[in-house]
Amino acid sequence: MLKDIHATKGKASAKMITIGEVHTGLLQHSSAISGQFTADLLTLVRGDRVRRSERPIAHAVSPERLTGVDCGLPTGSGGTVRGIGTAVTRALLTGGHLLQGSSFAEVVPSEHRRRMPWSHYLARPGVIEYLGRTDDARLAKGFCDSSPGNGSLDLGAISGRIVDEVQFAEHVDRRPPFRSARTRLRWAVEHGGPHATMVLSIDDSVTRTARVQAGNSDVPDLAALCEDIAVHDWLLTTVLGYVERARIGTGERAGVVRALQPVIDHMLHLWMPAARLKPEPAALWDELERRPGFTRQWNTLISRIRDQMMLATIASGGGHAGEA
Repeated sequence: MLKDIHATKGKASAKMITIGEVHTGLLQHSSAISGQFTADLLTLVRGDRVRRSERPIAHAVSPERLTGVDCGLPTGSGGTVRGIGTAVTRALLTGGHLLQGSSFAEVVPSEHRRRMPWSHYLARPGVIEYLGRTDDARLAKGFCDSSPGNGSLDLGAISGRIVDEVQFAEHVDRRPPFRSARTRLRWAVEHGGPHATMVLSIDDSVTRTARVQAGNSDVPDLAALCEDIAVHDWLLTTVLGYVERARIGTGERAGVVRALQPVIDHMLHLWMPAARLKPEPAALWDELERRPGFTRQWNTLISRIRDQMMLATIASGGGHAGEA
């Protein structure tokens, strides 16, 4: 059973996990959008306001929806427990270009031994209650490691659905300025651990998982952290792909710069990790800066691109070797 309604914000309780999945990709429009166009595009719940900010970078978040779920939750050992409740879903737009669909929910043990009427679950928006015996660590592992299907929870399908809804909106012209792939980040947060930690795994060219130990942060703040990670992982993945395909060192210099033009025009200015996060979730970015070193890798890529631009200018007679 699926049902979309407006969602309210939840607070993390002491014993629970929060799970989610974020899809990130390029808005299929010929230019970055802003202002009223953004508000109209993300008004996915009639009568509710799109939240927008312009500093330090343009960012917009749609009103939140609830999707009702009644399905299996993998426990990491081949078994499942039954999960019933609602997941929160929202669409986000960063820099007028980067579109995300994000779905998440708290997962808690049911206080009842049977399925309750839907009114019970709708009164607890963004919470999935499970029937059966398991623990937080097994649920987190099961969610991150399993492939959705066979009646198990699929937050990725919900996130993908809201992305598609925005992409096929009436005024989106379907003429993106460059080609790119959509990435997926599946994440699970275990609350109440003694130390805040994060482990990010690169599963394949488009799929990532994040396991997080955190305190009792608000659930929307944890979702914002994972959405921010997903944006910057997409940027890093996309720019790395363009650099690898540009034939640096073997191709004609002007051709290399032309191949890198989408990066130069549309992506270089978007790198601002943790810029909008609250202090506790933002501190987890330190884990990514130590290993795998997101910003260190980004700066290395950008230095290579700028070197190619400088050398192309020199080769064309537009500068001298001593100029920076």
